[in-house]
Amino acid sequence: MPRIIDISMTIEESMQVWKSYEAKKPHITNVQNHDQGKPHESLLTMNVHTGTHVDAPLHMIAGGATIETISLDRLVGPARVLDLTHVKGFITKEDLEPYAIQRGERLLFKTSSSLTEDFDLEFPFLREDGAKYLAEIGVGVVATDALGIERAQPDYATHRTLMSNDIIIVEGLRLKNVEPGNYTLVIAPLKMTGIDAAPARAFLLAD
Repeated sequence: MPRIIDISMTIEESMQVWKSYEAKKPHITNVQNHDQGKPHESLLTMNVHTGTHVDAPLHMIAGGATIETISLDRLVGPARVLDLTHVKGFITKEDLEPYAIQRGERLLFKTSSSLTEDFDLEFPFLREDGAKYLAEIGVGVVATDALGIERAQPDYATHRTLMSNDIIIVEGLRLKNVEPGNYTLVIAPLKMTGIDAAPARAFLLAD
């Protein structure tokens, strides 16, 4: 029986969100309870880019494909965790070249973002040249432990480079206790349609 390693963020009101904006935080409200003689029920209100989530091209490309176009077989299968915890600021082509990345790989970036539960304004991101390098190779998935694959770049160059080359972006993983290496990846986004992202449960299977 393989070991299951949960790499998802927990959805709770105190969780880290993009730039710690209050408006980005999820809200959970009790709408009826046992004291009222009714079953206990809660209402969850949150942005679809909250926590662990899968981006669809529509997020950054006008008229881009929506979330239901990303099939589960793209999000389930062999994957590799890359240790990039030493990288500061941004991940470049030069940072990625030593890993001998292959076409079709599902890549998970373990960075310093996994080491804290607070949002870091200076989180390591995939710079445009790194994105172009991965697009040239033709990887299948790029997943990161930061809440964004990029920041501080004009025109969202990393997102658009990956998306326009049919590379799926997953953000908000938790990889603190995950050793670099090979695993089976399972990412299950909520079955939504017509929108720009979907929250997901993500886990690794280890032998």
